[in-house]
Amino acid sequence: MIIIASFICDFDIFFTKFARDLNHRNLFTHSVIPSLFLFLGGLLMNWIAMIISGLAYFLHILVDTFDWGTNFFYFNHKNLGFGMLYSKEEVDKIYISFKNPIAYFDFKYYKNKTVLSLEIFFFILMVFSIYFFSPKFFYLIIFYFLALLLHILRYYHLKKFEQNK
Repeated sequence: MIIIASFICDFDIFFTKFARDLNHRNLFTHSVIPSLFLFLGGLLMNWIAMIISGLAYFLHILVDTFDWGTNFFYFNHKNLGFGMLYSKEEVDKIYISFKNPIAYFDFKYYKNKTVLSLEIFFFILMVFSIYFFSPKFFYLIIFYFLALLLHILRYYHLKKFEQNK
């Protein structure tokens, strides 16, 4: 449950077409609200796994604020984050430079050594955490690889699409 809660919010990528600005991070699932429901539900039911699941979900949303941000509180429809991967000037040029604006974000993300280093660090932390705290659930790492595969396939699809300008 904890492992799944840590990455389930990224499956909203399948609903990107319903998101403001075609950004899946503007959907409800990329706000802190679901993590609060999990955390508070865990407190009410006195269920430690649900409490930790809420914290894992929240940590994912928090980490997503570093690169370009998320619609953190959802209802104010304003992205919050540090914007490490873009400047306002770059965002204004996206629609001129790319056939599909989403390609800009994927290309920028996967070419950034800091982001890739953080991804590797969190993966190693996840593997060690599962191994030491719940080794009988080690097989669940397969979900990480499935999610990673989805992201990589999307990246290569966008790359091919952009090269055929």
